[in-house]
Amino acid sequence: MMFLEPKHTINELVSRCIAGQRKAQEQLYKQFASKMLGVCMRYATDRMEAEDMLQNGFVRVFGKIADYRGDGSFEGWVRRIMVHSSIEYYRKHHKMMQVVELGETVQEPSAEAAAASSLEAKDLLELIKSLSPGYRMVFNMYAIDGYSHKEIADIMGISEGASKSQLSRARAILKEQVLKLDNKKYNYAG
Repeated sequence: MMFLEPKHTINELVSRCIAGQRKAQEQLYKQFASKMLGVCMRYATDRMEAEDMLQNGFVRVFGKIADYRGDGSFEGWVRRIMVHSSIEYYRKHHKMMQVVELGETVQEPSAEAAAASSLEAKDLLELIKSLSPGYRMVFNMYAIDGYSHKEIADIMGISEGASKSQLSRARAILKEQVLKLDNKKYNYAG
C-alpha cells in the first residue's frame, strides 16, 4: 500500500520551508519543478543546462523564501526567481553576444494570423530557441515572462532602447521563420 502525503496549502508549505522542514521543501519542489523546468528551458541551450538552472533556482527560492510577503501568487514569485537565476546561469556559463543598440528601433511587423494559427506551440518554442542568445533572452523576458523594457535593461545591463530593438528584431526573425514554415506546410500539402 502506498502512503500518500497530506495536502498542504502553499502558505503552509512556505511556513514549513521557512522553519527548515526538508519534507516541505521536497513537496514544494515536486509541486513546481515541472512548470519551472519549462521556464528554464526557454533560457537554456539544452535540457541538462535547464535542469542545472532549475536546481540553482530552487536553491535561491529556498534561500529567499522568508522574503516572500504574499503579495501576488507564490508561483509568480518563484517564476521571477527562476528567470533571474536562469539568466545569471547563462551569463556565467556562456559568452553573451554584445547587444548593439540600433539608432532607430525597427518598426514591429504585424503578425500573420493565418501562419501563426497553423503553428503548434512546440514549433514556436523551437523557433524561439533558435534565436541568438541576446534576442532570445529579451524576447522571453518581454513577450513570455512579462518584464518591461526598463526591467530587462536593468537585469541585462543594456539600455531600454537596446531592449526594444532586440525585441523588434527577434519578432521580425520569428515572423520570417513562421512564414517559411507555413509556406513549407502549404507547398507540402498542395
